[in-house]
Amino acid sequence: MASLGDGEHQWLERVKSEGAVPLRDPENCSNGWASPPGDYFMVRGPEYLTTKTKIPGGEYLLRPLGFDWIKGSTKIAEVLKNRKNRVRKVIDEEFPDGDKPFVWAFNLQLPGKDNYSAVAYFAATEQFPEGSLVEQFLNGDDGFRNSRLKLIANIVKGPWIVRKAVGEQAVCIIGRALSCKYCVAENFFEVDVDIGSSMVASAIVHLAFGYISMLTVDLAFLIEGQSESELPEKLLGAFRFSDLNPACASLYEPSPYGSTDNLQSSLPTRLWKSIGHGFSQLLHPVPGAQENGSTCGAVHDNETSELKEGSEDTKKW
Repeated sequence: MASLGDGEHQWLERVKSEGAVPLRDPENCSNGWASPPGDYFMVRGPEYLTTKTKIPGGEYLLRPLGFDWIKGSTKIAEVLKNRKNRVRKVIDEEFPDGDKPFVWAFNLQLPGKDNYSAVAYFAATEQFPEGSLVEQFLNGDDGFRNSRLKLIANIVKGPWIVRKAVGEQAVCIIGRALSCKYCVAENFFEVDVDIGSSMVASAIVHLAFGYISMLTVDLAFLIEGQSESELPEKLLGAFRFSDLNPACASLYEPSPYGSTDNLQSSLPTRLWKSIGHGFSQLLHPVPGAQENGSTCGAVHDNETSELKEGSEDTKKW
């Protein structure tokens, strides 16, 4: 794996700056993306299993690399396998003789009449120790990955209706709530998260999408620590996007070699209307529920709250 020392800054800055969505300061991020401080997120501390105490996330294990806001005629998947992908192109050009940096990508596939993806890229700064939780995650099977990959979502700014639907902070094990596809290669690891795989998640995102130009959202990724030796939890990386404009999404160029997942992600219009008609029920307060609870994911140690009514899909999300 190539070093990310001082001599490699040129290619890092190139990736950060060449995206359609500009890199901005976290505190002034309108119409852009940024990397918020890790302390904005609370993670399981070293004594969590006995005290349930969380601590600020601290430094990230991965370095923020870039962000893409893209759309295509079909669901966008396996972006780092595509040689036309801008991050892949920079790395191939800058490291033609191999020994390439190891890149992580989290591709959030958004449902709708068009196929949007929000893709965050991160770079590993060093080799992960053998036997570490991250190394186990990279080399484990999909069952292990689905049981451990965690998302923390903070709504930093947004209309009341979105805050009510999502909660001020949502914590979930992604693979238990949504369909995830893991694309693994020698120098990259990509997670494609199909938000359309959950009816309730689709409905919430469909609602939020109508206000996306007024939203500021922080998303952090980490691997859940479930034993004392795996604590405290360490954040892999996080990104913030703010006031995104759907019209500014870049058109995705499919790989000339085709994709293994090119199904339409949008649902029939009549289904969206049905979801919209019944969605107001999700916004009514549930007696006894936490004010800032989340509808996201399986419940873990009061990290989220569950909806007390609804379909099995609702309970999973």
